[in-house]
Amino acid sequence: MADKSIIEKAKKIFENYLIRQGSRKTPERFSVIDELYALPQDEHIDVEGLFLKMRNGGYSISRATIYNTLDLLVECGLAVKHQFKDKVALYEQALTYKHHDHYVCNQCRKIKEFSDQRINLIKEAMGKEFSSHITSHSLVLYGDCEIPDCENLQVM
Repeated sequence: MADKSIIEKAKKIFENYLIRQGSRKTPERFSVIDELYALPQDEHIDVEGLFLKMRNGGYSISRATIYNTLDLLVECGLAVKHQFKDKVALYEQALTYKHHDHYVCNQCRKIKEFSDQRINLIKEAMGKEFSSHITSHSLVLYGDCEIPDCENLQVM
């Protein structure tokens, strides 16, 4: 969960973005920031999960507003959108984002974040080979869960 100063900073960035775009500044849009940034920093959430969380929290908001707001948050750099294999799009907060990669379990669908300096070494080597400055990358590893009695295990 982000602290209040991070959430307020995100709201200010979003407000300035909306003004530049000529878009409306609605309380519902800002409530999406509140809920997205209330999640643990390494948590990913889909639109339906965010919708249910907000509805259960007493918000009156539509799925369409959540979809549209998340798109705006991605555009202005306040959210990151991920599409893992056969999963629906997942979002995470981005203001305090530190680059990381993902491991997704094929069995239980659990997502784990990781960082490994060796990936940056490969990125640098590829940049040299391609005579290019690599500015970003995306890496998702998929594997099979070996956790006995995993509570997230889905029967195939």
